[in-house]
Amino acid sequence: MRGKSSLLLTVLACLSLHPLVAWSVDPGFVVVVAPGTAERKLSREATARIFLRRQNFWESGVRVQPVNLPATHPLRRQFSQTILGMPPEALEDYWRDMYFHGVLPPHVVASEEAVVLFVASTPGALGYVSSCSAAQKLGIVLVVGDVPDCRR
Repeated sequence: MRGKSSLLLTVLACLSLHPLVAWSVDPGFVVVVAPGTAERKLSREATARIFLRRQNFWESGVRVQPVNLPATHPLRRQFSQTILGMPPEALEDYWRDMYFHGVLPPHVVASEEAVVLFVASTPGALGYVSSCSAAQKLGIVLVVGDVPDCRR
């Protein structure tokens, strides 16, 4: 048995050094809010409620304005799976049903830069971006995964 485990470790070590093998490590992301938003921290569950349009107002009474990246964007996929528990395409039936109840999905913008601009200029807005530098002028309410300490 020892020979098989040694062989397996050797193969894995060689594969990890091979340039064609891509080990997927999801970088983290931060959930950001508009300047002046009273909320300083959100849980994953609260963030999910907002993005599923189950919570429509902040405690201050200001309407929440969530913003998404396109469904094909890798960060949207990571956000959806981590926070909502499913990939973006799995939400299509949910949004069709919500539409018939008069509820629209979050706004969608083309890039992380557009998320920052939307959140910075829209009262009550929140979104997600992959780096702290993109979020410097915004309030950071949730850090997920491998992101440097953004609150320094």
